Amino acid sequence: MVVVVLIIALIAAIIYVLTGIIIVQQQEVVIIQRLGQYEKTLTPGLHLIFPIIESPRKMLKLEKQKSSDGRTYSYLNYTSRIDLRETVYDFPRQNVITKDNVTISINALLYFQIIDARKAIYSIENLPEAIEKLTQTNLRNLVGQLALDETLVSRDIINDKLREILDKATDKWGVKVNRVELQDIVPPASIQQAMEKEKKAEQDRRATILEAEGIKKAAILTAEGNKIAAINQAEGEKQAEILRAEGVAQARIIEADAEKEAISRIVNALAEKGKPDQYLIAMKYLETLSDITKGANNKIVYMPYEATGILSSVDGLKQMFDKRQ
Repeated sequence: MVVVVLIIALIAAIIYVLTGIIIVQQQEVVIIQRLGQYEKTLTPGLHLIFPIIESPRKMLKLEKQKSSDGRTYSYLNYTSRIDLRETVYDFPRQNVITKDNVTISINALLYFQIIDARKAIYSIENLPEAIEKLTQTNLRNLVGQLALDETLVSRDIINDKLREILDKATDKWGVKVNRVELQDIVPPASIQQAMEKEKKAEQDRRATILEAEGIKKAAILTAEGNKIAAINQAEGEKQAEILRAEGVAQARIIEADAEKEAISRIVNALAEKGKPDQYLIAMKYLETLSDITKGANNKIVYMPYEATGILSSVDGLKQMFDKRQ
C-alpha cells in the first residue's frame, strides 16, 4: 500500500514538474501571475514555475487562417505567448467622407510591434480591436479635412500623420506603430468616370500641344535649313565668280605679256630702218578689216583715206623684210 502511494506521489511530482516547465521561443515573452498578480516576465529560454499558484496570463491575438476556398481571414484567439515581432494588420475596407462630401472607400495596412508585454496585457483589454478602432477613427478625421483631389495625391502625407497619431496613442499600451500604408482609395463610380474623362481630355490636350510644338519645330528647322542652303549657294556662286574673274584676269595678263613680248620683238626688228608705231597701227587695221570681211554674205567696205597710206607703209616694210631675208 505504501509502495502504491509512493508511486502515485512520484508520478504526481513528475507531472507537477513537467507542468511547470516552460520553454519560451526567441522574440517571445510570457507573463507569469502568482495568485492573480503580476509576478514576472519570462524571456526566451527554459523556465520553471510553480503550477497552481503560478500561471501564464493570456491575451487576445490576431490570427490568420486560409479557408477551403483559398481566402485568408483573420480571427482573435487567446494565447499566452506574446510575440514581439512586427505584426501586419490588414484593416477591412471602410467608407470615409471627404471635406467636399464625397464618400470614398479606403483600406489600410498597419505595421505595429509590442515593445512592453506587461502594458499590452494590463493596459488594454482587446489590443487588436483597440488598434483597429483607433486607426479607423483617426483615418476618418484626417480624410475629412481634405478634399477628394487632395486625398488622392496626399497618400504619403496621410500615412505619416496617421502613423504619428497612432504611435503616440498606443504608447501607453506598450505598442510601437512603425508604418501605416493606405492600400486603395476608391471613389464612387460616377466620380471615377468623371476623372477618367478629365484624364482623357488632359491627355488629348497634351497630345495636341506636343503635335503643334513638333510642327513648329519642324517648320523652324526647315526654314533654317533653307536659309543655310541659300547662304551656301550664294557663297558658292560668289566663289565661282571670284575664280572666274581671277581666271579671266590671269588670261589677260598672259595675253598682255605675250603681246608685250611680240611688240618688243617688232620694235627691236624695226629699230634701225622702220617705223614701229605705224607698223603696229597698220596691223590693227588689218585685223579689224579681216573681222569685218568674215562671213558668207558679200560686203562693201569703205576705208578711210589714211588707211591706204598705212597699208602702203606696211607693204614697204614687208618688202624691206623680204630683202633682208
